[in-house]
Amino acid sequence: MSASVLDFQEIEKTQLMLVGGKGLNLGELSKIQGIHVPEGFCITTEGFQKAVSQNETYRALLDRLSRLKVEDREQIAAISKKIRQLIMEVEIPSEVVNTVTHTLSKFGEQHAYAVRSSATAEDLPYASFAGQQDTYLNIIGKEAILRHISKCWASLFTDRAVIYRIQNGFNHNEVYISIIIQRMVFPEASGIVYTADPITSNRKVLSIDASFGLGEALVSGLVSADCYKVQEEEIIDQMIATKKVAIHPLKEGGTEKWQIDPERQKTQTLTEQHILQLARIGRRIEAYFGCPQDIEWCLVNGTFYILQSRPITTLYPIPEVNDPNNHVYVSVGHQQMMTDPMKPLGLSFYLLTTPAPMRIAGGRLFVDTTDKLASPDSRKTVIGNLGKSDPLIKDALLTIVKREGFIISSSDEKELNPSESNKAISSWGQEQIEHDPTIVSDLIKSSQISIEELKQNIRTKSGSDLVVFIREDIQQLKKILFDPKTSVVVMTAMNAPSWINENMKKWLGEKNVADTISQSVPNNITSEMGLELLDVADVIRPYPEVIDFLHHVKDENFLEELLKFEGGQKIREAIITFLNKYGMRCVGEIDMTRNRWSEKPITLVPLILNNIKNFEPNASSRLFERGRQEALKKEHELLERLKRLPDGEQKAKETKRMIDLIRKFSGFREYPKYSMINRYFVYKQALLKEAEQLVQANVIHEKEDIYYLSFEELSEVIRTNKLDYQVINIRKEEYKLYKKLTPPRVITSDGEIIVGEYKRENIPTEAIAGLPVSSGVIEGRARVILNMEDADLEDGDILVTSFTDPSWTPLFVSIKGLVTEVGGLMTHGAVIAREYGIPAVVGVENATKLIKDGQQIRVHGTEGYIQIL
Repeated sequence: MSASVLDFQEIEKTQLMLVGGKGLNLGELSKIQGIHVPEGFCITTEGFQKAVSQNETYRALLDRLSRLKVEDREQIAAISKKIRQLIMEVEIPSEVVNTVTHTLSKFGEQHAYAVRSSATAEDLPYASFAGQQDTYLNIIGKEAILRHISKCWASLFTDRAVIYRIQNGFNHNEVYISIIIQRMVFPEASGIVYTADPITSNRKVLSIDASFGLGEALVSGLVSADCYKVQEEEIIDQMIATKKVAIHPLKEGGTEKWQIDPERQKTQTLTEQHILQLARIGRRIEAYFGCPQDIEWCLVNGTFYILQSRPITTLYPIPEVNDPNNHVYVSVGHQQMMTDPMKPLGLSFYLLTTPAPMRIAGGRLFVDTTDKLASPDSRKTVIGNLGKSDPLIKDALLTIVKREGFIISSSDEKELNPSESNKAISSWGQEQIEHDPTIVSDLIKSSQISIEELKQNIRTKSGSDLVVFIREDIQQLKKILFDPKTSVVVMTAMNAPSWINENMKKWLGEKNVADTISQSVPNNITSEMGLELLDVADVIRPYPEVIDFLHHVKDENFLEELLKFEGGQKIREAIITFLNKYGMRCVGEIDMTRNRWSEKPITLVPLILNNIKNFEPNASSRLFERGRQEALKKEHELLERLKRLPDGEQKAKETKRMIDLIRKFSGFREYPKYSMINRYFVYKQALLKEAEQLVQANVIHEKEDIYYLSFEELSEVIRTNKLDYQVINIRKEEYKLYKKLTPPRVITSDGEIIVGEYKRENIPTEAIAGLPVSSGVIEGRARVILNMEDADLEDGDILVTSFTDPSWTPLFVSIKGLVTEVGGLMTHGAVIAREYGIPAVVGVENATKLIKDGQQIRVHGTEGYIQIL
């Protein structure tokens, strides 16, 4: 054919920009042996470009459209409408008209055709764009077909297509449209095959939707479909829907809606033989394309025709493993309060630090818990520990364990390689640390000395020597993190509150007592950070000119500009002192590639201004002392009540011992992570200096490019001064894709996402359930904040967010309640909320969508639910 028109059989894999995603996939489908595709051809994007490229009005409108954002809905609608009108009025190039006329005479002009849009940004592995452009069915005659070509071209600028492109970062100037002209088939049934279950994401379960007539009724949502599930040549589930209408073609062209006879409405659309035949076709197409597919099909006189196949872009990637056995993977991000993707350098450093069996998928880390779940002994421990960090993970794992045959039980505990921390607990008794009054201060001092030595020693290292030095120092970091004493202190700090809560509920009928006891404990580096930022606010408070300057500052060099103002030197020193201690922290800090506060100190400005607005001078000492007094008061009250019980003196003595353990050890829980992040920042600063050398040598374009290499890859680049830069470009595109994915808490090697549930009763109707982690009931204004930099809080506000890590702590001093989508009893937000005495409910699915910013809500931190008032 010509450059303007290509037959399906002529389409090559490299011709996406000529025929669009849908056209490209139809070309591939038509080459698979045994797959029936209705014959047809593509009018390439060259035809569209010839029609509009020289039109100055079109170019001007497109330029205006390219400057708009998603929120500019009215302008998008107005400009898009003008573009559509213009395209409908533009003359179709004569070359296109002549070639289409010739091709139709060959195919048979008297036949009915589907006229389908195929954009170059459509049916791609990373963005489906499904349904964004128009399709017209049962079009008869050359003139009608040419008219509908213009309609399809114009549909490139429907409001929904324009907004979708903006959301997915596609340039309107670089997206073109091809038109598919395809012979109509008139099916008795049609539908969609998903070669991975769209509900659970299980790659081994194939799902078929089926209804009578043309698939348009199903796609447009006019009719419910039968749903059949197939696994390994067996129908494992089927749901027969009531199908009241079907769409059928008209003789004169177009389609109409028919009412289905009542006695036929609940008839099964496909026979079991047809279901299994269609499942085999789906698996063959999936094998050809190499990834799970969303396939449109129809059944005509006993033959299945395939109308389209596109990648399923919503599936979460499966962690890779080199054996055929079943595996269970648990999200690290949900335990570390950072569910965003990590860049390769950040991932590799975390992998070098942890002894756990880790896998990477979708830019996130997952721990393979299969071996631990296989042993009855370790199973109980691992599920119990994970349940403390996130009960939804615990429930999901219990669901898997109950499945017969999914995990093969092992009785040989020796094979399971117990973690170093478990070995430590057995070799270092809790009683020994209880009677060591300086153990926490000694551990902190030892870590601080080690970090100062690192900072001194790393200054003299560069090139391959630096790489070797960092590798060796990571071993030192692991010694600190997995020190037996550290493990016992942390485990004691976790177990003591559980003992208190369990026994006070049993003996005194009171829930979550440990929450009050845990307020204002000493040695908590993270809560101290929030209080010390209040002290920074106190230094700034007397200087209104500086406060006004900070309200309007945008320049990253604002610390130098402070020197122009009265008090500027003192204020600058106060901020730098804070940064010297906490500047290695930031949102998502387990990823070393994230901007630290020291690298971007302007991040702290809104937090400081919040403190000035919401607090009186010397608030930090008052807040800490108030919490300490409340804890002491609660301790005294509990002990007095216990003494009045049978065997009361003994109960009071045991309780006092556990309270002392909480007060002595629970503050230290935050320190190991602080120590790790401290070291990561030292490594990062040294590696960025090496990156500057690589930029000067033209090996990389900017120093941050090293973030897209693993530490091993970076080591090789530093050694050789060579890099295929295409690797960086590919990783950057992958990272953009990963940011759009929502990571599961638990995923299996089949790709199945196991969703846990809270199993609780007595929650009011309409209440939103979560996990109670810090006691109390509070009412206030919900502030839905997704980025810490956007925080503008008033006294009494309730923070609602996706997750909090230590960098969010400075906000905790301003809020009266906390709601997060991720979290558990022993995760960061919960620990700090208890220490500050803030009612908190975490693990609330979709909290940032269910609760609107500014709504009045009530947080039940004792019972674990939220009410919208």
